Amino acid sequence: MNPFTKKINTFTLLLLTVSLWAYGQGKNPFITEIYTADPSAHVWEDGRLYVYASHDIAPPRGCDLMDRYHVFSTSDMINWVDHGEMLSSEEVSWGRREGGFMWAPDCAYKEGTYYFYFPHPSGDDWNNTWKIGIATSSEPASGFEVQGYIEGLESMIDPSVFIDDNGQAYFYYGGGGVCKGGKLKDNMREIDGAMQDMEGLVDFHEAAWVHKKDGVYYLSYSDNHDDGILHNRMRYATSDSPLGPWKHQGIYMEPTDSFTNHGSIVEFNGQWYAFYHNSSLSNHDWLRSICVDKLYYASDGSIKMIKQTNGLRF
Repeated sequence: MNPFTKKINTFTLLLLTVSLWAYGQGKNPFITEIYTADPSAHVWEDGRLYVYASHDIAPPRGCDLMDRYHVFSTSDMINWVDHGEMLSSEEVSWGRREGGFMWAPDCAYKEGTYYFYFPHPSGDDWNNTWKIGIATSSEPASGFEVQGYIEGLESMIDPSVFIDDNGQAYFYYGGGGVCKGGKLKDNMREIDGAMQDMEGLVDFHEAAWVHKKDGVYYLSYSDNHDDGILHNRMRYATSDSPLGPWKHQGIYMEPTDSFTNHGSIVEFNGQWYAFYHNSSLSNHDWLRSICVDKLYYASDGSIKMIKQTNGLRF
């Protein structure tokens, strides 16, 4: 082989190596066309992973202007589809006149219907008039119509729904140091009995999320950490019951570069993932972007510390 041919072959091999690396490399943030936050991730019956996210609107004004939810999906954690705007405050007849304040949502599926849960104030005094709205659709990413809100709840935010192996659905929400949970009725629109305090959580702030692994229930959430430019950490607790009492287990994610964090944990194609948001695209606390990294468990079931990266390697 002459030297020229050898150089060409070496260059070709290098290009192939880079191409294969790039093909198996995701990116963080994984949505860059718009600003997004509060990712709620689920795997539905079509085998795709869907992320329901809130939307930070530029120019920002704190978190007041958040509106116009989007949903994204993927089959490989590399290529993402933006299914477009799925719901806005303009479609909420009982909502505040000024709009905005469409904060962290969640979605659940039961018997052919997708239920989208979202917090939104019903009056000008937004902090004391939060309601948890419900929109439904027969499709996971379109066609959602507002059906009203869950009656009888306190004015709190961050709805989250977990459906256990037996089909029983549980509803969680909270904020400002309070976390509550309760059963949902079969219609997915009413609380069955009374909401109860989630006992045993340490330094709870907001963003409750429940998942289950090997018969153990995990409740993850953001804490009140505030040290200079470092803010929310993500903590978790475990229980043998979906409503606790919970045993605090520690921190699984250190602060990002954003003033807030809000996460979800899900298994997809045999790998567990932690979704969260940061401000790396904007360098602004209220123009955030959703991210994802692999999540691992130790042999005793504890969650290992998440390594925040600028992309996933497959």
